[in-house]
Amino acid sequence: MIQTSGVIICLGYILGLLFTAVPWGGVWILVLGIVGAILFRRRSSSQQLAQKAEKAGSKNKAVPNTWQTNPHPRIWLAAGLVGLLATLYFQWRVPQPGAKDISQFVPPGNSSNQEQLVIVRGEVASNPRLTRSQRGQFWLEATQIDEVKNEKGSAGVPKGVTGKLYVTVPILQATGLYPSQQIAVTGILYKPKAASNPGGFDFQKFLKQEGTFAGLIGRQINVLDQERKWGWWQIRERIVRSQVRWLGIPEGPLVSAMVLGSKAVDLPYDIRDLFVQAGLAHALAASGFQTSLILSVILQLTRRAKKATQFTLGFLALIIFLSLTGFQPAVLRAVIMGFAALVGLLLKRKVKQFGSLLLAATLLLVFNPLWIWDLGFQLSFLATLGLIVTVPALVNRLAWLPPAIASLIAVPLAATLWTLPVQLSVFGVVPSYSLLLNVVSTPLISIISIGGIISALVGLIWTQAGSFIASVLHYPTDWLIKLVEFFSKLPGNSIAVGSISTWQLLTIYLLIILVWLVPWWQRRWWVANVIAIGLVFIPLWHSTNTLFRITVLESGTEPIVVVQDRGTVTVINSGDEGTGRFTILPFLQQQGINQINWAIATDFQGNESNAWLELLQRLPIKNFYEYSPNPENSIATQAIQQELQKHQGFYQPMAVGQAVKTGSIVAQLINAQLPILQLQILEQNWLLVGNVKSKEVQQLVKNGSLPRPQVLWCSPQSLKDLVIALQPQVAIASSVNFDPKVLSELNQSQTKLFFTGRDGAIQWTPDGQFEAFIEAAENKSSIL
Repeated sequence: MIQTSGVIICLGYILGLLFTAVPWGGVWILVLGIVGAILFRRRSSSQQLAQKAEKAGSKNKAVPNTWQTNPHPRIWLAAGLVGLLATLYFQWRVPQPGAKDISQFVPPGNSSNQEQLVIVRGEVASNPRLTRSQRGQFWLEATQIDEVKNEKGSAGVPKGVTGKLYVTVPILQATGLYPSQQIAVTGILYKPKAASNPGGFDFQKFLKQEGTFAGLIGRQINVLDQERKWGWWQIRERIVRSQVRWLGIPEGPLVSAMVLGSKAVDLPYDIRDLFVQAGLAHALAASGFQTSLILSVILQLTRRAKKATQFTLGFLALIIFLSLTGFQPAVLRAVIMGFAALVGLLLKRKVKQFGSLLLAATLLLVFNPLWIWDLGFQLSFLATLGLIVTVPALVNRLAWLPPAIASLIAVPLAATLWTLPVQLSVFGVVPSYSLLLNVVSTPLISIISIGGIISALVGLIWTQAGSFIASVLHYPTDWLIKLVEFFSKLPGNSIAVGSISTWQLLTIYLLIILVWLVPWWQRRWWVANVIAIGLVFIPLWHSTNTLFRITVLESGTEPIVVVQDRGTVTVINSGDEGTGRFTILPFLQQQGINQINWAIATDFQGNESNAWLELLQRLPIKNFYEYSPNPENSIATQAIQQELQKHQGFYQPMAVGQAVKTGSIVAQLINAQLPILQLQILEQNWLLVGNVKSKEVQQLVKNGSLPRPQVLWCSPQSLKDLVIALQPQVAIASSVNFDPKVLSELNQSQTKLFFTGRDGAIQWTPDGQFEAFIEAAENKSSIL
């Protein structure tokens, strides 16, 4: 469908967008284009000489056919120029807040804790969804803002604003909202934060990709417009209700997600996490499978009709499907390729799948170049590329198997080969049984998808009939959920290998491309596999066995410390359940940690730490020490002991004064009434101090109960007293905002201050200084 010159131009544009992550990336692409033009100019000269020799009747007529397909050098130069322009186009399209953007009205301090109430009026831009914290979330196109002066109302003239807001409200406030509805939300504006910990979620980057620069914690919603305007959301809602009616939850939302995609359906998070953890997330993303299924059904039903009729009906079906799914990048890619297939059918020409994929990717990236860094777009493109170029070769190698079984194995294997490097770069985790699960679950996924599409179509016409058809899918859907649960509970269901670097990612893809294009590598594919595996595991093995690093994670009010001691991992404290899931686990996965050797729970805040249960369900803990005033009455402690027994872990209550040696560190709780934990790390003395009052600090220092540490962690309330009394070399507190007068006074001391709320995680290695994660990330971004 695309000639060789077109392929090179498209690749130049895509590579130009990818090179935006490299300093002077556009210039490098132009240089590559110039080098390609020079090299192929020589080949063109050879081709011309061969053609002259052939015309002259030369006996040497065995001119290689490859010369006849080599593009002109001008094409390579044009591709370099297109790549350079792509980098400039990308920078031009990067969203920036305008002068009247709603983010410009966020109070100084960049904090959601400032109780400055505002009323924001605007139009609802999405259906409400349930967040993990059980709040309603939706997008709001803001038009006006008004500051609330008192409890009775607001004063002043409303100001006109622009921009989109990420709004969260109590779930009951969000119930019944729908797109295009005019509302007024009373709440607190805030600016999103970047990732504060290695491996953490970058909320700021996520909102920026959506063209949003502020959020709103809503308290109350006033509906200004009761008129219900028609939209595709109504059809989507009708389908979901029809399928949930008799299927129930979670089966109903799961079927709807497999038809419309999880982004268009409010799927329960436990089901979503289950499929992602097992390596079956693609089943929840509407894309190529559903598009192929829809076209196959349309063409089969209209096989006796004219080609123009088939084209029209197929075109309309794809447009409707695209509108229902919400114009997601992966679906757009699949629909464009479907359009290409329909055009080929109409013109009676065979469509080259690789050409249509490249054309679809280029068109989408021209429409929105920022999608080049959208994970869904990347995985969809790579998985489809794998199906096109790798499945035929795999089927040939599996020719000794029945064709159906060979295809069943080849399809998920090809998709995994092409998408796994990106998944390792982003998540650093390998789902161990993903390939086997994909093979076993494919029949169930096919049945559910086909049945879901049929029930959706019927449900649009007759709701009860659609519900009846969906109810037939109860057992296949229930079997699929149980199958995924079974694989998720198998030992070693996921292996953390750590996030691979850019050079590892590029080298692995280079090996994959060599095996795809070069015959020598095709015959030695196993060599490429060995090299790729070595590229992932050898650096991980070396880092695990040589690295000594202490990380103080940004986790709010409780000190969470992770010690990586040459293969031995110690975790001190865990925070609440959300901290375990979104702070500790992502960090451990990014570091390639699959086991916690020592865990120490000191109950700094006087609350039971639920995060240990979350960690134990994902990682084994070998030795668990806990200090609690009444451990025998703690339900959480009993649950922890049960989970430890499953992994043959050791549990022991921790007494005051008891020294716990974990590798190269010694931990000791030195006070029963006040939470104070002393850590002897190599030749340094670390002190973790909880909420201590000023009088208590003076008394402890007077009694000699507080040894002078090199490193101090404490709450912001007691920071000043402890720094003055103990004079540590380094002090770490959790606050993001601090009294400027007190801060100025402390800066005059010899103590170096860090605030995890401002600086993010703090890391230390014996060979280096203390490093703030946010500052290091900003330095890296400025270089790139």
